[in-house]
Amino acid sequence: MKLPLVARWPILSASIAVICCIIFIGAAPAVPAAEETFAEKGLFESDAVLHITLKGNLRSVLNDRSDLPQNFPLVLSYKKEDSTDIQVSVEVRTRGHFRRMKENCTYPPLLIQFPTQGPHLSSVFREQKKLKLVMPCKGEEFLIREWLVYKIYNLVTPKSFRARLVKVKLEDDKNKKPVTPFYGILLEEEKQMARRNKAVAVEQALRPQQTQQDAFLYMTVFQYLIGNTDWSTQFQHNIKFLRTDSNSAPVTVPYDFDHAGIVNTPYALPAEELQLRSIRDRRYRGYCISDLKVFEPVIARYNQLKNDIYKIYTSCTLLDEKYIRSTLQFLDEFYATINNPKALQKEFSYPCNKNGTGNVVIKGLKED
Repeated sequence: MKLPLVARWPILSASIAVICCIIFIGAAPAVPAAEETFAEKGLFESDAVLHITLKGNLRSVLNDRSDLPQNFPLVLSYKKEDSTDIQVSVEVRTRGHFRRMKENCTYPPLLIQFPTQGPHLSSVFREQKKLKLVMPCKGEEFLIREWLVYKIYNLVTPKSFRARLVKVKLEDDKNKKPVTPFYGILLEEEKQMARRNKAVAVEQALRPQQTQQDAFLYMTVFQYLIGNTDWSTQFQHNIKFLRTDSNSAPVTVPYDFDHAGIVNTPYALPAEELQLRSIRDRRYRGYCISDLKVFEPVIARYNQLKNDIYKIYTSCTLLDEKYIRSTLQFLDEFYATINNPKALQKEFSYPCNKNGTGNVVIKGLKED
C-alpha cells in the first residue's frame, strides 16, 4: 500500500529530544488517590510526546472518506515508561468534515474506540473509551501550532479540551514499506471533559445569549486572541456545551482551531460574508453588549496570563523561529487592543453595528 506522504519540516527532525515546555495553570485536577498506584501519569497529565503505533488494514481506514465511515479493527501499541509493550485491539474510523475530504487533507482525522477490557486499563489509556486523533493535513508544523492553541485555552479555564501531542507510526498489514512517523494530537473525549468539570455534555443549538455569559466572554475573547471566526453556537459548529446543573445556563467550550489566524494554515479562508481579507484579520464575534464593563474581569484575566501565553511559544522547540516571532507580534497586537480603551470599544462593540458583519452565523451563515 502506498500511504500519503506528510510535508516534512526541517525543524521537526527525529533528533529533537525536547518537547515544548508548557506552563499549564489550573487546567487539570490532581490525579485521584485511587490512581496513584499506577506507574504512569494519565494520558493528559503529561506534555511529553507519546509514541504510538497503529497497525492493521490502514489503507481501508484512510481511504474511507464517506459520510458514514466504517469501523475497522486495528492494533494500537506503545511502550510504557517501564519499557513494557502495550497492545490494544481498537476500532478506528475516519471522522470530521473539512479535514476528512481527500481534496483538502493528506490524512483524515480518526476516531479511536477502546474495548471495555484489556491491558490498556493499567496503562496511560486506562481512562479512555474513545479518543479523537487529529492527523496532519498539510504538514506537521500546522498541527503543532494547533496543539499549542489548546494549551492556551487550558490556561484560561479547566472547562476546555485537553490535548496530547503524539508521534504516530503507521504499519499497514499488506504493505511492509515503512512510513515516516508524524505528529498527531489526541483530544480528550467530550464526556470525559464534562466529568472532569462535574458537568454533563449537552447537545442543543443555542443562541449566544442563552449561554453562561462569563464563560461565553472568556471564550469569545480567546477566539479573538487567536483570530478564529470559524465557530457558532447556533449550529454547534466547533463548540460544545457543558451544563453543571439543570438550572444553569450552558458553558461554551471551543475546539478545532485549524482555521485560526494564529495557526495560519494554507487552506484556511474567512467566510466570505465576514468581509475579511485574511484569517489574520481579527473580528470579535460575540453578541452586542452596550456596557463593556462586563469585559473588565475577562481582560484582567488575559493580562494576568500574558507571560504564560507568550512562554508557550518562546519555550517551544518544535516550531520554526520565524513563526514564533510572527506569533509573538500577533499576540502583541491583541494585547495592544484590549489595553487601549478606544480600540477595545471599537472592536468589541462591533456586533452592535447593524450594518456590519458581527452577527453573521458561521455554518449556514444565517443572520443571528
